[in-house]
Amino acid sequence: MVNILVIDDEKTVGNFLTYFFEEKLYHVTVGYSGTDYDRLIKERTYDLAMIDVKLPDRNGLDILEHIKQNQLSCKTIIMTGYSTVKIAVDAIKLGANDFIEKPFDDIDLLEQTVDQLLAGQMTVMEDDIRQLTAMSGIIVENSVVMKQLLTFAYKVATKNVNVFIQGETGTGKELIAHFIHLASNRNDQPYIRINCGALSETLLESELFGHEKGAFTGATKERKGVFEIANHGTLFLDEIGDASLATQVKLLRVIESGEYMRVGGETLKKTNIRIISATNVDLKEAVKEKKFREDLYYRLNVVELNIPPLRERKEDIVPIATYFLHKLNESLMLHVDTKTLLKTYDWPGNIRELSNMVKRAVSLLEPNEKIIDAKYFSHLTSSIPDEISTSKKKEEVNFEEKIQNFQQLVINMWKDEDIFPLKPILEEIQQLEDYIGKQYIHKALKKYIGNKQKAAEALEITPRQLRYLLNEKDIR
Repeated sequence: MVNILVIDDEKTVGNFLTYFFEEKLYHVTVGYSGTDYDRLIKERTYDLAMIDVKLPDRNGLDILEHIKQNQLSCKTIIMTGYSTVKIAVDAIKLGANDFIEKPFDDIDLLEQTVDQLLAGQMTVMEDDIRQLTAMSGIIVENSVVMKQLLTFAYKVATKNVNVFIQGETGTGKELIAHFIHLASNRNDQPYIRINCGALSETLLESELFGHEKGAFTGATKERKGVFEIANHGTLFLDEIGDASLATQVKLLRVIESGEYMRVGGETLKKTNIRIISATNVDLKEAVKEKKFREDLYYRLNVVELNIPPLRERKEDIVPIATYFLHKLNESLMLHVDTKTLLKTYDWPGNIRELSNMVKRAVSLLEPNEKIIDAKYFSHLTSSIPDEISTSKKKEEVNFEEKIQNFQQLVINMWKDEDIFPLKPILEEIQQLEDYIGKQYIHKALKKYIGNKQKAAEALEITPRQLRYLLNEKDIR
């Protein structure tokens, strides 16, 4: 039999969950305090524990930690009211399997959450995440940090809370917002994106709230805003930090009351909309500088997601570059040196910059080329002087050592009265020739941005000789 532990100081919650689970033929044990928990946890092993975050004598997170240490197979759900959602989010980060809001308005969601946990259907969630990442345009990454972020976003998507996404330009904030909408119970309703930084104050308010005819110059007819169009859906406010203080006040009113008025209107309208907001600036600093309202910040930032930049998840760079490459031409491949270079660069423009650089490299390819050489990304090396210069210095040192070794070898052979094998000296000569040829070819190709015809002319060799050196001698 399935054993379920419920710890909540509200008897109505305990009674409801007892009835709910006994209908499914589960055994339910209810406690109303931390003291009750201390006693009940010793009596049996539980399959699922549902814990309120606020108890009269204990922090629910302390109980969560104790369960995780003492009953490893027990699944955990944190129960929370709206005012304690942030604590529930922290609980997920500490290892809780899920959280659910009280009162339990969506019984189907409660049942689905419990059934999946008890059935151990982690693969179902993983499959859902894979499908939703593809649908939202997110490229499947290798890094643990991104997998954790998507799992967390998936869990909070079904909760009726606003989400704030922080991340540098080009990290994919809009894609994560779309992912959350698709994973939510609002996915059959509209999803609308508004860039707050691309519109003037008047136009932004008109886009958000709509306007009446004659509300301002150019308002020749009434117009619905997104709070009306996307009612029951999701609104993504990109670059929210650029919204004016006047617009911030109106946004705060909508979030708190669900009511708004069109620009120039006199009638209150109702809306039920989820807001996902994002910015690439530090809103906490903007709050300190009085450029952003603190009360609005906390209303928007119920759940915060921080997307790490590419430089902090370098294991994702090559898979993402390969994805963009195969979108352009499936037959193309990245050379091993190219992969190394891509992982060395810091990508200040993140995924957007990587996409643009792959497109640039493909556009410079010769008609018959199938492998993208590092030379097509050589312009990136100026942005990473420490790594590249260190690499070049090592090569120069190696070259100097080769020359010295070669000179010493010749001297030793000349002094020796016996006949010396010719093979070592020929190998050294070949290595030096290849090294010098490699340096000159790279220099020429870089100067002429990958144009082999011009590079060959500058080197005073034929294009055929250049191709020979690149392909048959594998000088890349």
